[in-house]
Amino acid sequence: MKLIIASNNAHKLVEMKAILAPFFDDVQSMREAGIEHETVEDGETFLENAVKKATELAALSGCCAIADDSGLCVDALGGAPGVYSARFSGVHGDDAANRRRLLKELENVENRAAHFTCAIALAWPDGRLLTAQDALYGWIAHDERGTNGFGYDSLFLLPERGLRTAEISPEEKNSISHRGKALRQLVKKLEAL
Repeated sequence: MKLIIASNNAHKLVEMKAILAPFFDDVQSMREAGIEHETVEDGETFLENAVKKATELAALSGCCAIADDSGLCVDALGGAPGVYSARFSGVHGDDAANRRRLLKELENVENRAAHFTCAIALAWPDGRLLTAQDALYGWIAHDERGTNGFGYDSLFLLPERGLRTAEISPEEKNSISHRGKALRQLVKKLEAL
């Protein structure tokens, strides 16, 4: 069974392919499948955006399609940046600018509790759909550390480890991350079919 991942984000593709490869004959990114399509992510929740991306890609490609929407939710900011995580600074995908804005917004803020949320949707061309959602809880640090990961990883502190998610190996991150946990939930649902 062929699966197309509704993303061209290199970091996300590595994570998702590592977890999904054992369950599909062929796992490809949109670029690898020769598909150029951008879903307008106008949902109010991560799940709405994931479902929209997966169902559009499944209909367009005639293959199974998987999409996720994920982001950082900071308690002191009322859950922001949330679904706007990738464009928090006003420019989509400018990770450094997003981190700078986050640190600025949290100046003099004591409660730095936050969580990453990931919603995943797997769609078939015939309309069937499986979804899963999970989270990774931690804190926003006052400074950046680590070179692994992407996005807000260099600021996201795992209190039980005393490390940022950018300071742990990709394998360890996959085992605890919001995306990894949501993917494993989805795989269990897929195995039960």
